Amino acid sequence: MRDVFDITIIGAGPAGLYSAFYSGLRGLKTKILDAQQVLGGKLNVYMEKMVWDVGGQPPLPAAQLIEQLVKQAKTFHPTIHLSTKVTRIERLEDETFCLHTDSGEKHYSKTIVMALGSGILKPQKLAIEGADRYEVSNLHYVVKSLRQFEGRHVVISGGGNAAIDWANELAPLAASVTVVYRKEAFTGAHEAQIEQLLNSGVKCLFNTTICKLIADAEGQAIDRVEVKDELTGDKSELTVDEVIINHGYEIDADLLQNSSFDFELDEYSRVIGSDASETSVPGIFAAGDILIHSSKVNLIAGCFHDAANAVNRAKLYIEPTAEKVAMVSSHNEIFKEKNKELLYS
Repeated sequence: MRDVFDITIIGAGPAGLYSAFYSGLRGLKTKILDAQQVLGGKLNVYMEKMVWDVGGQPPLPAAQLIEQLVKQAKTFHPTIHLSTKVTRIERLEDETFCLHTDSGEKHYSKTIVMALGSGILKPQKLAIEGADRYEVSNLHYVVKSLRQFEGRHVVISGGGNAAIDWANELAPLAASVTVVYRKEAFTGAHEAQIEQLLNSGVKCLFNTTICKLIADAEGQAIDRVEVKDELTGDKSELTVDEVIINHGYEIDADLLQNSSFDFELDEYSRVIGSDASETSVPGIFAAGDILIHSSKVNLIAGCFHDAANAVNRAKLYIEPTAEKVAMVSSHNEIFKEKNKELLYS
């Protein structure tokens, strides 16, 4: 007999985790499916990054935010499957959805919330032959610990939020930080972060790319990088201890692009939906970075709003006579016993 859930959430980043909490709050039988081995989504890339823009929270490291989001998501005991990549969705004759996975498993659900983020965490690699052999030494695509770069000469290639965040965080720790960026100015990050970087003493090389990695005497690590000025063609070398690459992430959009459903997508393979987190497919909703709409707020705080809307719409899809939104926590009976536990424990 099929085990049919009320709502299945694809993705376990902030949007997916908050969707799970809010879904439980609305009394829905909930499942989370995520292709990664851990919960938290892309926050796992920036474990030591300070997150400032979540309402009611003082600045806190991403690792701590993950911990708190996970704890909240598990409030109503959702079923969680990690290392589970959804490859295809079909609608069955009884109007439920069947989610097919890369392992051959099938999951059944009345509704779906897509919280896919901006893609599965697969960083775009440096397109230089032989670069992969340095990944075990000093070529990095993720910064898991800032302290490993303390007192080191660091070159960062990239100009998006992550690259600029890392440069700002490393500026007071590293012996030197140089940012190499292929465009003439930073355009892919928040203004305050860019301003901080430009006033931090970090050297920024615009219209510049890394064109060659030069090994040390043992051939085990990168000793120098050759960079090219894309306007003049001039090349020069930078002596380095560590190289960090942030050229974005490969977006696994196959689930959307190859779907039999008529999802409306933008040029970045994001789902074009409504302000209420509806997609063009009835019964399938979206939240977080995968969703674009006219009132979109591209902050973690914004994904919580998307998530609540998605779950509320899913609730109404299943139960058209249900309340449009959940009762606020201060008046919600579902929290009465939990409040006693917290107050008197």
